[in-house]
Amino acid sequence: MNDAVPGTPPAGGPAHEPHDGALGSRLNWLRAAVLGANDGIVSTAGLVVGVAGATTDRAALLTAGLAGLLAGSMSMAAGEYVSVSTQRDSERAALALERRELTEQPEAELAELTELLQRRGLTRQVARDAAVQLTERDALRAHAQVELGIDPDALTNPWHAAAASFLAFTVGALLPLLAIVLPPAGRRLPVTVLSVLAALVVTGWSGARLGAAAPGRAVLRNVAGGALAMGVTYAAGALLGAAGA
Repeated sequence: MNDAVPGTPPAGGPAHEPHDGALGSRLNWLRAAVLGANDGIVSTAGLVVGVAGATTDRAALLTAGLAGLLAGSMSMAAGEYVSVSTQRDSERAALALERRELTEQPEAELAELTELLQRRGLTRQVARDAAVQLTERDALRAHAQVELGIDPDALTNPWHAAAASFLAFTVGALLPLLAIVLPPAGRRLPVTVLSVLAALVVTGWSGARLGAAAPGRAVLRNVAGGALAMGVTYAAGALLGAAGA
């Protein structure tokens, strides 16, 4: 006899896992934050290490680092705002079109929803019954989610996306900036390089785990890319510094 309370998992059974759209949205935001921080680390590190190849002046390093941080964070925020605004406008236009079609040709839209549900593995009759019930409950939501893959109540806010990109880039950029200006002159470069490589290990691992991928290759690519960027910019800075001496 099963005495379990309805709606609760059986004893010894798997715990409830939140496989909902909100979880997927949160994971997407986390991945975007990790990538934004990674961009801030690599671009700012390349900039300050390049300047360090030409000069040891702390003021010059701080000026270059701050300029790179502000320019990069503003560029990321503006780009994300434009991108998400375009996506949101497209989603709103698609919803408006769907709303008009539901008003003008409801039977055709019901048949379309039935066909879409059939393609997902339901029999004709079950798909028809489900389409009728979904339409009676909220026709626009049903078509938006099944046909368009859009949640009408969860359209991405471009201001939120821009702020998140700005913050993520800034947090990432602060690491190489502080690492290059705080230590004594003789230790700035090794401290910066080691700090940046360690941070890239963390962001590479985090991005891979959030994407359910093996972290080994992601970490290696991340570290190799960052090391290459710093090496190239340092060599360029050293050459320019020598030429201007």
